[in-house]
Amino acid sequence: MRVFRRKRLPTLLVLAAGIGSRFGGLKQMEPVGPEGEFLLDYLVYDGLRAGFEKVVFVIRKDFADLFRQKLSGRYENRMEVHHVHQDLDALPTGCAVPTGRAKPWGTGHAVLVAREAVQEPFAMINADDYYGPGSFRVMNEYLRRCPADGMDYAFVAFNLGNTLSEHGTVSRGVCTVRDGYLAAVREHTAIRPVAGKVISKDVSGAERELSPDTPVSMNMWGFTPRIFATLEEDFRGFLADEGANPKAEFFISTVVDSAIRTGRGRVRALPTSEKWFGVTYREDKSQATESFRRLTEAGVYPRRLWS
Repeated sequence: MRVFRRKRLPTLLVLAAGIGSRFGGLKQMEPVGPEGEFLLDYLVYDGLRAGFEKVVFVIRKDFADLFRQKLSGRYENRMEVHHVHQDLDALPTGCAVPTGRAKPWGTGHAVLVAREAVQEPFAMINADDYYGPGSFRVMNEYLRRCPADGMDYAFVAFNLGNTLSEHGTVSRGVCTVRDGYLAAVREHTAIRPVAGKVISKDVSGAERELSPDTPVSMNMWGFTPRIFATLEEDFRGFLADEGANPKAEFFISTVVDSAIRTGRGRVRALPTSEKWFGVTYREDKSQATESFRRLTEAGVYPRRLWS
C-alpha cells in the first residue's frame, strides 16, 4: 500500500457492509460502467479528484478477501486504503450482543466501528449511492476548513425530487434547515411518486405529502473525530433501550438529530443540485448503467477510470 504524507487531509469513509437484501445479491460487485466498473469505482474516483487521499471501507468479514481482490486493491497505488469490519460483536466495552440479534445495527454502528481507523475530519457515504462530483467537492472544501477537533459538522443536502427510485419506495432523512444549518432530521419511509406528488410515511406511520424541493440527507455526512464519543454514548443508550428488539437499527441520522437537540454539535447544510441514483433494487442496475453511459459520453468520466 502506498503511504501518503498528509497534513490531516479529510478521509473518505465508505459504508460497504450491506447485504443487499432488496437487491437480491452483493450489489457492491455489480458492474455498471462502460468498461465493467462498479458504482464504488465512481465514488472513489470522485472522492480522489475532489481531494480525498485516504479511504476507509467498512465491510463484512465474510466477503473481505473478495472485496479487496475485486475492488479496493485497484485503489492502493492512488490513495491510502484501510478496511474495518462491521461485526456483530463490535461493541463498546462492557456491552454484549443481545439474545436473538443476527446482524449489525445499521449506519450509526458502521461509523462507530471505524473509530480506530479515522483520526481526521471525514466524509461518510454509502457504497451503493451515486452523489455526483460536485457533492464531493463541496464536502471536501468544507472539511478542509473546519476545526479538526470541533463539533461543527455538515451534510450534503439533496432535493428530494432528485433522489427517488422508479422501481420502488425509498427511505430518506427529511431535513429542516434554518439559516444554513440543520435544525432537525426525521426518517421517512415508503417515499414514492404518486400522480405528480411525493408521498411518504413518517415514523408514526402516517402518510404525508412532501415537496420535491424538500432537503434530504442521502447519508453524505461530514464529521470530525468528536462524533465518535457522541456515537458511543448514544449507542450505549440504544442498546439499553432497544437492544432486545432483534430488528432495531441505530441510524446515523438519529444520532445527528440528537446531537443538534442536546448541543453536542451543529451541522451545516451544503446544498447540491446533483441528481442521486443508486442500486437499491435489481431493476435499478439498468438505470445506473445508462446513467454512467451518458455521463461518460458527456465527458464527466473517462472511458477507463483507472487506466
